[in-house]
Amino acid sequence: MSKTIASAYFSDSRLEEAKKLIDAALSDHSKKITGVKAGDPDLKEEYAKMIADFSEDRGGKLFYDYIGSGIGQGPLVELADGSVKYDFITGIGVHFFGHSHPGVVRAQVEGAVTNTTMSGNLQQNIDSPKLFKLLLDQANLNGGGFDHMFMTSSGVMAAENSLKMAFQKKSPAHRVLAFERCFMGRTLAVSQITDKHVYRDGLPETLSVDYIPFYCAGDHQGSIDRAVGMLKQYFNRHPGQYAAICMELIQGEGGYWVGHKDFFKAIIAECKKNNVSVIIDEVQTFMRTKNMFAFQYFELDKDVDLVNIGKNSQICATIYRNDHKPRPGLISQTFTSSGSAINAAYYIINEVANNGYLGENGKIEKIHKHFSSKLQAISEKYPEKLQGPFGIGAMIGMTLFGGDTAKSKEFTFKLFDNGVLSFIAGSSPTRVRFLVPAGAVEDKHIDEVCALVEKTLSEM
Repeated sequence: MSKTIASAYFSDSRLEEAKKLIDAALSDHSKKITGVKAGDPDLKEEYAKMIADFSEDRGGKLFYDYIGSGIGQGPLVELADGSVKYDFITGIGVHFFGHSHPGVVRAQVEGAVTNTTMSGNLQQNIDSPKLFKLLLDQANLNGGGFDHMFMTSSGVMAAENSLKMAFQKKSPAHRVLAFERCFMGRTLAVSQITDKHVYRDGLPETLSVDYIPFYCAGDHQGSIDRAVGMLKQYFNRHPGQYAAICMELIQGEGGYWVGHKDFFKAIIAECKKNNVSVIIDEVQTFMRTKNMFAFQYFELDKDVDLVNIGKNSQICATIYRNDHKPRPGLISQTFTSSGSAINAAYYIINEVANNGYLGENGKIEKIHKHFSSKLQAISEKYPEKLQGPFGIGAMIGMTLFGGDTAKSKEFTFKLFDNGVLSFIAGSSPTRVRFLVPAGAVEDKHIDEVCALVEKTLSEM
C-alpha cells in the first residue's frame, strides 16, 4: 500500500530523535524549578526596563509585572527576572497542564514541523479532521445531537460566529438576551452583550441587548420566577424580535456565580416557545467542571443550539446543530489556528477525556474539594477578611474584605509578590479568583498556595 511523503517524513527516525532530545533538555532544565523564589538581583534593572518598554509599546501598563522566561514546571512558572511563582490563573484559564508539560510540548513540536504555520478556511492539514471528530464526539456523549464545528482564532470570534448563525436563521429578528453580570468578549458587537460599561465606552451601539437576572442560590424558585417573568415581559414588548439568548452557565467574570439546571431549563423552555436560539458560552468553562462541557454538567445536552469553546481547548470553535448551518459566505476566516495549537488541542482534550480527569471521582472534582476545604479553613480563621470559597471544578473564587474592589486588587498584588498569580473579577462584590492548572497541580501545590494566601491576608 502506497504512503504519502508526509507519512514517511513524520516517521523519520531523525525527527523522533530530535523530539527525544527536546524531551530530555526540557526535563533537565524544568526540574530545576522546584518552588517559589525571588528574582535574581542582577536581573532586576534589566527586567524593570523590559516591563517599562513593553508597557509603553503596548500602550498601557501590565496588570502584573509579569513577562515569562519561557519555561516552568507544572503549576510553577519562571519569569524573565529569574523569579518563580505559582500560576493559579493560567492566562485566565488557558493552560490546563500548566507550564512546560512534556506531552504538550511534544504535541506542539509535532505541529511545528508541519509544512505551514497557520491553518485556515482554505487550507487545513490532516490534524484538523482528527480534532473535529474528537470534539464532536465529546459534545455528543450524552446524545447532544451536534452536527458541526467551525474552528476560529479566539473565543470572542467563536461568539461572533454563533451570533451570526443565529441572526441569519432568525432573520429579521435582531435583539439578544443575556444575563446580568455576563462576560462574552470585547469585539464591537460582543462588547454590547458583556454587562460592563467600561468595555464599550465610546463605542457605537451595534446590538440591542436586554438582560435578565442570574440565578441566586439563596432563592431558588424566586430566581426562576423573576427570570422567566422578565423574559415574558420582553417577549410581549418586542414580539418576534429576539434571535438568541447568550448564556454563561457559570459566570466567571462575575466571580464564579454558579447556575442551576432547573433555572436554565425554565429559561430555555420560555425561549423555545418564542423561537429564540440558545447559545452557551463555554470559553471559560470548557474542561473545568467534572464534565467536558458545562452544558453536560447541567444536563442541557438536548436544549442547546450553539456552543462556544476556547481557552483550555487551545483552539477556539463554535459547535452547532445542522438547523443552524450558515449559508455560504457567512462564516470564513483566513487564520483559524496554528499547527502547534491544533496538535496540542488534540493531546490535551484526549488526555482529559480518557485519563481520569472527569466524573464524580475525577481529578478535577478532587482538586476542587481539596482547594475549597483549605480556603474554607482560612475563611473560618479570618471571617472578617475572607468569605467563600465559591465556584465549581477548577474555577474557584473568594470574596475578600466584603468585596471591596481596592482591597481585593491590593491583595492580588501582594499575593503576586509572595509568589502566586490570581485575578480579580466582578463588582459589588469584587472577588479574587483562581483558574487552577488541573492537569499539573497536586495537593501539595494547593497547600503551599493556601499558605501564601493566608500569609498575604495576615500581612493586610
